[in-house]
Amino acid sequence: ARGVRRPPSRDRPRDRPRASVIMARGDAARGGKPARVEFSPALSAKQRAQLHAFCERHGLEHASHGDAGSDRRIVVGDLSANARIYREMDCVRDEDVVEALCRRLGVSATLEELRDFGEDASDGDGLARWTKKTMDLLELEREAEEAQAQEILRGLSPEAAARRGRALLGLTATDLRGGLLGQTIVTLELASRPNGSDALPLPPHKLSPHDVVCLRPNKSSAEGEPLASGVVYRIRDTQIELACDDMPDELSGTLRLERLSNEATHKRLVSAVERVGKYGGSSDAKQPGAHLVGVAFGDSKPRVSKTGKEVEWINTTLDASQRGAIEHALRCVDFALIHGPPGTGKTTAVVEYVAQEVARGSRVLACTASNIAIDNLVERLMKIKLPEGGEMRLVRVGHPARLLPSVLAASLEAQLLASDNSKLAKDCAKESKILRRKLLKLNDRKDRVERNEVRKELRVLAKEERNRQKAAMRDVVDGARVVCSTLSGALSGTLKFQDFDVVVIDEAAQALEAACWGAVLKGKKTVLAGDHLQLPPTVISDKAQAKGLSDTLFQRLHDMYGDLVARMLTVQYRMHADIMTWSSEAMYQGKLTAAESVATHRLRGDGEDDPPVLLLIDTAGCDMDERVEEDGESKENPDEAAVVMEVVRRLVARHDVAVDDIGVITPYNGQVTVLRELRARDDALKNLEVSTVDGFQGREKEAIIISAVRSNASGEVGFLSDSRRMNVAVTRARKHCCLIIDSDTVSSDRFLATLVEYFETHGDVASAAAYVP
Repeated sequence: ARGVRRPPSRDRPRDRPRASVIMARGDAARGGKPARVEFSPALSAKQRAQLHAFCERHGLEHASHGDAGSDRRIVVGDLSANARIYREMDCVRDEDVVEALCRRLGVSATLEELRDFGEDASDGDGLARWTKKTMDLLELEREAEEAQAQEILRGLSPEAAARRGRALLGLTATDLRGGLLGQTIVTLELASRPNGSDALPLPPHKLSPHDVVCLRPNKSSAEGEPLASGVVYRIRDTQIELACDDMPDELSGTLRLERLSNEATHKRLVSAVERVGKYGGSSDAKQPGAHLVGVAFGDSKPRVSKTGKEVEWINTTLDASQRGAIEHALRCVDFALIHGPPGTGKTTAVVEYVAQEVARGSRVLACTASNIAIDNLVERLMKIKLPEGGEMRLVRVGHPARLLPSVLAASLEAQLLASDNSKLAKDCAKESKILRRKLLKLNDRKDRVERNEVRKELRVLAKEERNRQKAAMRDVVDGARVVCSTLSGALSGTLKFQDFDVVVIDEAAQALEAACWGAVLKGKKTVLAGDHLQLPPTVISDKAQAKGLSDTLFQRLHDMYGDLVARMLTVQYRMHADIMTWSSEAMYQGKLTAAESVATHRLRGDGEDDPPVLLLIDTAGCDMDERVEEDGESKENPDEAAVVMEVVRRLVARHDVAVDDIGVITPYNGQVTVLRELRARDDALKNLEVSTVDGFQGREKEAIIISAVRSNASGEVGFLSDSRRMNVAVTRARKHCCLIIDSDTVSSDRFLATLVEYFETHGDVASAAAYVP
């Protein structure tokens, strides 16, 4: 069954009022009662997928129920128990479905949108349509990325660029040291240090580990040659480290760090989409996964073997839902989905699945969208011991600067150093170096003949060195049973001619569909693991976002085929049951259970004053209004931020919670800035982690404090109503979750009002006035 989807406000069409999109004057609305429409199981898988996409575009709640095939049905509209139900069992044609939505729910849609829905859902040229649409959206995204990178060139002030997170200003290089495989690591901090104090925290920015960046003098033009280029190696609150292939010549004075657009990634995505269009539906031997295109676009049905080999479990601690998901994935012939809600051990299941495939003789390509995620997977795979002395033979493909030190031993570069062909390539390089020195000593006129001979030798040696390096790389990759890379890396030349029995994509619900296909086409079968009810892929272009670039292959297959391909993990090992239950009921149809080891764990006080598992601090009526940052880019609420810091201090002082075990999450970068400034004034809180929701996905803390920020008389909540983001925020907490919110402001949003009601019913409630320092 499919979890309830409440699309975020930023996904709704921006050219129509929100009210007319969610519930205009349909039959039920005129009758004064909320409504939902249940459609016939006779709708095809392709129609169901397109209907889910249609609902996303129009801000409609939607869910699927029943097994795949003849029993699978979709419900659209108000999903609460008191809603009026309209059963449209005769709606089979696309136009009838859309007409029912308009009549019953009052959906307002343009004629173009209606046509797009009908054509996409039923036209046999769906693949060609998807290919063209995706290429157009990727171009919009490329333009948006380029526009960001060029903002300073267009006259954007350095201060404005910094506020928007495009650059970091006023930096100084505080350390240079040797890095992985001969690289140079440059440590940067803010140059300003009032009265000789410790380094100040970096302002909020949109830089991430592995971004391509450059360094320039702080007030120089963006057109000249940079002082250094490299990739972001590590980010701390007060420092950012770069990995550079070459030693920078001069890094004195105050510096500016800029993120560069990555044209190579865009070209790889375009290439992947072109290959999907070219090989889709065929059985071309050059693309082992070509037949999977037909399954993904509804031209053929995914196959599942009725029987399978008995599984000899390598990890004997797996729960029943994890084992069931792995067994099902092993039986699937084309696609399988492992749906992992927060804390359910998804990556644990993925590691076991990969090990099982290798033990059966399969060759596996394992990918994720990010370097951090694939390195986490590699770390776990490196610890696996296969039965009967089997070897994993794993290689991690990727730039050394983008790898965690803990996985360096598995890297392609490290394994190349031990290769015979690599050693011969080094011999060639040494000989070339000797010849170059000789060439410098020869006179242009007197020794012309000898110089020409030396140049010939150098060309021969250079060719031999390249061939040896390629052979060494081919030997290492060909000999690997498990190849791990980012999705972008799977499209690189290193893996160009590599084929696999199975492709595994972890965190697939955070990956663009175009990025997934570059890996999918390399294998006979693909297993996707993720959770489409947490954060979607990051898309910079608002236009591309609104038109569906962030729609994922994981979600599309889940919508089309449901339990035929998908299994959900149902036991979570992170949260107290009270924290989990809200997420389970709001997002996962009440199917999650808390493992015994965590179901009742909580923070401890002195016995009589144990902190509650759930705490609602209401700012309503406390004059803690939100405000807009100077550049209008984000929201902030300084009064609410002061309450946050008081909550942190009380957790530390009264309940002996370590600062490192507390996390503060807020949806707005402006509030992150305010909170970090307050933190900088208190040395005892310097290790307090403050971040947006995106910075916390996949992680956890003993205690989480959520600063909602929005407080206004008009009831505007913005993307605070994004159910996926709030799901991530709440479920980062293990033992204590504190929600600081204006109940009056959010009362008009049903999703947020339900969240507040849950905290009121199952936790403690206090006025923010009681936490004013």
